[in-house]
Amino acid sequence: MKNLTEHLSQYARYHRDERNILTHYAGIPLILVAVFSLLYWPLFSLAGIVITPALVLFIGGMAFYLRLDLRFGLVMFIFSGISLLLAAQLAALPFWLWLGSSVALFVVGWVLQFIGHYYEGKKPAFVDDLVGLLVGPLFIVAELSFKLGLRKPLQQDIEQNAGKTH
Repeated sequence: MKNLTEHLSQYARYHRDERNILTHYAGIPLILVAVFSLLYWPLFSLAGIVITPALVLFIGGMAFYLRLDLRFGLVMFIFSGISLLLAAQLAALPFWLWLGSSVALFVVGWVLQFIGHYYEGKKPAFVDDLVGLLVGPLFIVAELSFKLGLRKPLQQDIEQNAGKTH
């Protein structure tokens, strides 16, 4: 299984244009909230906790992120947790408002992604590797950390593998 540097480097090869990365800062959170919202229907209740596909996805994502890196995993817990809470708020709306809002967020998020990839001149990473759908949120967290001057050795490794942003 790939390590953190390998996952982020592979994803970064499709994301070297700053305009593309910028669209991902908005598009990925919108998509994440939308997906959690659309999957926020109860499967069953276990010891008073309602289990939803969104919760299962959240837990699986957390296992993936924490296995790759504890520090990023904790940040992803906060980011994904907030997204899940926002999704729960959407899911509490009347049916048509919930559905329309969730679909709208999903569509707007993907439109932003494809605008970014138009600037990049490359297809989205998930086209070649579906794991890219999990790496995308981690990528924007990593890019933000690099902008804050954090994790410089990791940034250097990724730039060595994928090239610098332009």
